[in-house]
Amino acid sequence: METSTLQKLKRKAGELFESRLLQTGTVLEVRPWTPSTLIEIDLHLPLVDMQQWEQVPYIKFRVDNFTFRDYTPSGWDADTHTCTIYVDAVHNGPGSKWARQLKKNDTISYIKKIGFTQHQPDQTSAVIALGDESSVGHLLALQKMVLPHTRFSGGIVIGDEEHRKLFHEYFWSPIEPVARKDVYGHNSLMEWVLKQQYSLENTIFYLAGNNTMVAQLRKLLKQQGYPSSQIKIQGFWS
Repeated sequence: METSTLQKLKRKAGELFESRLLQTGTVLEVRPWTPSTLIEIDLHLPLVDMQQWEQVPYIKFRVDNFTFRDYTPSGWDADTHTCTIYVDAVHNGPGSKWARQLKKNDTISYIKKIGFTQHQPDQTSAVIALGDESSVGHLLALQKMVLPHTRFSGGIVIGDEEHRKLFHEYFWSPIEPVARKDVYGHNSLMEWVLKQQYSLENTIFYLAGNNTMVAQLRKLLKQQGYPSSQIKIQGFWS
Protein backbone atom coordinates (compact mmCIF):
# COMPACT_ATOMS: atom_id res chain seq x y z
CA MET A 1 0.00 0.00 0.00
CA GLU A 2 1.32 3.42 -0.93
CA THR A 3 2.50 5.64 1.90
CA SER A 4 0.08 8.45 0.98
CA THR A 5 -2.88 6.04 1.04
CA LEU A 6 -1.80 4.63 4.39
CA GLN A 7 -1.49 8.13 5.82
CA LYS A 8 -4.99 9.00 4.61
CA LEU A 9 -6.43 5.88 6.24
CA LYS A 10 -4.65 6.69 9.52
CA ARG A 11 -5.93 10.25 9.40
CA LYS A 12 -9.52 9.11 8.81
CA ALA A 13 -9.26 6.56 11.63
CA GLY A 14 -7.89 9.26 13.91
CA GLU A 15 -10.65 11.69 12.97
CA LEU A 16 -13.31 9.05 13.66
CA PHE A 17 -11.67 8.25 17.01
CA GLU A 18 -11.57 11.94 17.97
CA SER A 19 -15.18 12.54 16.91
CA ARG A 20 -16.36 9.90 19.38
CA LEU A 21 -14.25 11.25 22.23
CA LEU A 22 -14.56 15.01 21.83
CA GLN A 23 -16.98 17.71 22.86
CA THR A 24 -16.83 21.36 21.94
CA GLY A 25 -16.97 24.68 23.76
CA THR A 26 -16.64 28.37 22.96
CA VAL A 27 -13.97 30.93 23.78
CA LEU A 28 -15.59 33.84 25.61
CA GLU A 29 -12.50 35.99 26.06
CA VAL A 30 -8.72 35.84 25.71
CA ARG A 31 -6.51 38.03 27.91
CA PRO A 32 -2.75 37.75 27.32
CA TRP A 33 -0.78 39.14 30.25
CA THR A 34 2.03 41.53 29.40
CA PRO A 35 4.41 40.09 28.33
CA SER A 36 2.17 37.51 26.67
CA THR A 37 3.90 34.40 28.01
CA LEU A 38 0.88 33.79 30.25
CA ILE A 39 -2.54 33.68 28.61
CA GLU A 40 -5.87 33.79 30.44
CA ILE A 41 -8.81 32.19 28.58
CA ASP A 42 -12.51 32.22 29.53
CA LEU A 43 -14.51 29.29 28.16
CA HIS A 44 -18.12 28.19 27.89
CA LEU A 45 -18.38 24.40 28.13
CA PRO A 46 -22.15 23.72 27.98
CA LEU A 47 -21.91 19.92 28.28
CA VAL A 48 -19.64 19.78 31.34
CA ASP A 49 -21.26 19.00 34.69
CA MET A 50 -19.23 21.25 36.98
CA GLN A 51 -21.44 20.44 39.97
CA GLN A 52 -19.43 17.23 40.36
CA TRP A 53 -16.05 18.91 40.68
CA GLU A 54 -15.05 18.04 44.25
CA GLN A 55 -11.36 17.55 43.46
CA VAL A 56 -9.06 19.74 41.37
CA PRO A 57 -10.04 18.88 37.78
CA TYR A 58 -8.11 18.99 34.53
CA ILE A 59 -9.35 19.03 30.96
CA LYS A 60 -7.58 17.56 27.94
CA PHE A 61 -7.89 20.17 25.19
CA ARG A 62 -7.18 19.40 21.55
CA VAL A 63 -4.38 21.81 20.66
CA ASP A 64 -3.43 20.31 17.28
CA ASN A 65 -4.17 17.29 15.11
CA PHE A 66 -4.22 14.28 17.47
CA THR A 67 -2.41 16.41 20.08
CA PHE A 68 -3.81 17.20 23.54
CA ARG A 69 -2.69 19.21 26.54
CA ASP A 70 -4.06 19.24 30.10
CA TYR A 71 -5.22 22.52 31.65
CA THR A 72 -6.86 23.08 35.02
CA PRO A 73 -9.75 25.55 35.34
CA SER A 74 -8.82 28.09 38.01
CA GLY A 75 -12.46 28.72 38.81
CA TRP A 76 -15.83 27.78 37.39
CA ASP A 77 -19.48 28.70 37.46
CA ALA A 78 -21.59 25.54 37.54
CA ASP A 79 -24.77 27.44 36.67
CA THR A 80 -23.43 29.03 33.48
CA HIS A 81 -20.95 26.23 32.61
CA THR A 82 -18.10 28.71 32.30
CA CYS A 83 -14.52 28.49 33.52
CA THR A 84 -11.10 30.08 33.14
CA ILE A 85 -7.79 28.45 32.25
CA TYR A 86 -4.25 29.85 32.29
CA VAL A 87 -1.71 28.74 29.70
CA ASP A 88 2.00 29.11 30.42
CA ALA A 89 3.09 30.08 26.90
CA VAL A 90 6.78 30.73 27.49
CA HIS A 91 7.69 27.53 25.66
CA ASN A 92 7.06 27.21 21.93
CA GLY A 93 5.11 23.95 22.16
CA PRO A 94 1.72 22.91 20.73
CA GLY A 95 -0.21 24.19 23.77
CA SER A 96 1.46 27.60 23.65
CA LYS A 97 0.85 27.96 19.90
CA TRP A 98 -2.79 26.96 20.36
CA ALA A 99 -3.36 29.49 23.14
CA ARG A 100 -1.66 32.34 21.23
CA GLN A 101 -3.94 31.98 18.22
CA LEU A 102 -7.23 31.68 20.11
CA LYS A 103 -9.70 34.54 19.89
CA LYS A 104 -13.18 35.37 21.13
CA ASN A 105 -15.98 33.13 19.74
CA ASP A 106 -13.57 30.42 18.56
CA THR A 107 -14.72 26.81 18.99
CA ILE A 108 -12.43 24.58 21.02
CA SER A 109 -12.48 20.79 21.45
CA TYR A 110 -11.73 18.70 24.51
CA ILE A 111 -12.01 15.08 25.62
CA LYS A 112 -15.44 14.39 27.12
CA LYS A 113 -14.18 12.68 30.26
CA ILE A 114 -12.90 15.26 32.74
CA GLY A 115 -9.90 14.11 34.74
CA PHE A 116 -9.17 14.72 38.42
CA THR A 117 -5.79 15.14 40.07
CA GLN A 118 -6.82 13.73 43.47
CA HIS A 119 -5.74 17.04 44.97
CA GLN A 120 -8.58 17.44 47.43
CA PRO A 121 -7.89 19.51 50.56
CA ASP A 122 -7.32 17.44 53.68
CA GLN A 123 -9.06 18.41 56.90
CA THR A 124 -5.91 19.85 58.42
CA SER A 125 -5.15 23.25 59.90
CA ALA A 126 -2.66 24.25 57.19
CA VAL A 127 -3.01 23.59 53.45
CA ILE A 128 0.10 24.89 51.64
CA ALA A 129 0.12 25.15 47.82
CA LEU A 130 3.44 25.46 45.96
CA GLY A 131 3.85 25.77 42.19
CA ASP A 132 5.10 27.63 39.13
CA GLU A 133 3.64 29.46 36.13
CA SER A 134 2.26 26.24 34.64
CA SER A 135 0.19 25.60 37.77
CA VAL A 136 -1.61 28.96 38.15
CA GLY A 137 -4.99 27.37 37.40
CA HIS A 138 -4.29 24.37 39.62
CA LEU A 139 -3.31 26.41 42.66
CA LEU A 140 -6.26 28.79 42.31
CA ALA A 141 -8.64 25.82 41.92
CA LEU A 142 -7.24 24.28 45.09
CA GLN A 143 -7.71 27.59 46.90
CA LYS A 144 -11.34 27.62 45.81
CA MET A 145 -11.90 24.24 47.49
CA VAL A 146 -10.33 25.01 50.87
CA LEU A 147 -12.82 26.04 53.55
CA PRO A 148 -12.42 27.94 55.73
CA HIS A 149 -10.05 30.03 53.59
CA THR A 150 -7.85 30.85 56.57
CA ARG A 151 -6.39 27.32 56.35
CA PHE A 152 -4.89 28.06 52.94
CA SER A 153 -1.63 29.73 51.91
CA GLY A 154 1.18 29.13 49.46
CA GLY A 155 3.84 30.36 47.09
CA ILE A 156 4.13 30.38 43.30
CA VAL A 157 7.46 30.95 41.59
CA ILE A 158 7.08 33.37 38.65
CA GLY A 159 10.07 34.46 36.60
CA ASP A 160 8.66 37.65 35.11
CA GLU A 161 8.52 40.60 37.52
CA GLU A 162 5.50 42.15 35.79
CA HIS A 163 3.59 38.88 36.07
CA ARG A 164 4.36 38.69 39.79
CA LYS A 165 2.85 42.17 40.21
CA LEU A 166 -0.20 41.25 38.14
CA PHE A 167 -0.75 38.03 40.08
CA HIS A 168 -0.70 39.91 43.38
CA GLU A 169 -2.94 42.75 42.17
CA TYR A 170 -5.35 40.58 40.23
CA PHE A 171 -6.12 37.74 42.63
CA TRP A 172 -5.66 39.14 46.14
CA SER A 173 -4.70 35.57 46.98
CA PRO A 174 -2.88 34.14 50.00
CA ILE A 175 -0.62 32.55 47.38
CA GLU A 176 2.48 34.73 47.32
CA PRO A 177 4.39 35.33 44.05
CA VAL A 178 8.05 34.31 44.51
CA ALA A 179 10.92 35.50 42.29
CA ARG A 180 12.62 32.72 40.31
CA LYS A 181 16.28 32.34 41.31
CA ASP A 182 16.90 28.94 39.72
CA VAL A 183 15.89 27.32 36.44
CA TYR A 184 13.12 25.04 37.73
CA GLY A 185 12.13 26.99 40.83
CA HIS A 186 12.48 24.41 43.63
CA ASN A 187 15.30 26.22 45.43
CA SER A 188 13.39 29.52 45.22
CA LEU A 189 10.27 27.95 46.72
CA MET A 190 12.20 26.06 49.40
CA GLU A 191 13.86 29.28 50.50
CA TRP A 192 10.40 30.85 50.73
CA VAL A 193 9.00 27.87 52.70
CA LEU A 194 11.80 28.05 55.27
CA LYS A 195 11.01 31.72 55.92
CA GLN A 196 7.39 30.81 56.75
CA GLN A 197 8.48 28.49 59.60
CA TYR A 198 5.60 26.06 59.06
CA SER A 199 4.90 23.48 61.74
CA LEU A 200 5.84 19.86 61.09
CA GLU A 201 2.41 18.84 62.35
CA ASN A 202 -0.96 19.43 60.70
CA THR A 203 0.64 20.85 57.55
CA ILE A 204 -0.05 19.35 54.12
CA PHE A 205 1.90 20.53 51.06
CA TYR A 206 0.35 20.40 47.59
CA LEU A 207 3.03 20.64 44.90
CA ALA A 208 2.13 21.31 41.26
CA GLY A 209 4.19 22.39 38.27
CA ASN A 210 7.12 21.20 36.17
CA ASN A 211 8.22 17.68 37.05
CA THR A 212 11.77 18.61 38.05
CA MET A 213 10.59 21.30 40.46
CA VAL A 214 7.97 19.01 41.99
CA ALA A 215 10.42 16.11 42.49
CA GLN A 216 13.22 18.26 43.90
CA LEU A 217 10.91 20.27 46.15
CA ARG A 218 9.45 17.05 47.54
CA LYS A 219 13.00 15.87 48.29
CA LEU A 220 13.88 19.15 50.02
CA LEU A 221 10.71 19.08 52.14
CA LYS A 222 11.45 15.52 53.25
CA GLN A 223 14.94 16.64 54.26
CA GLN A 224 13.26 19.20 56.52
CA GLY A 225 11.39 16.40 58.29
CA TYR A 226 8.03 16.43 56.49
CA PRO A 227 6.88 12.83 55.84
CA SER A 228 5.68 11.68 52.41
CA SER A 229 2.11 11.51 53.75
CA GLN A 230 2.16 15.30 54.12
CA ILE A 231 3.39 16.00 50.57
CA LYS A 232 1.01 15.58 47.63
CA ILE A 233 2.40 16.06 44.13
CA GLN A 234 1.15 16.78 40.62
CA GLY A 235 3.76 17.13 37.86
CA PHE A 236 2.84 18.72 34.53
CA TRP A 237 5.88 18.75 32.22
CA SER A 238 9.57 17.87 32.17
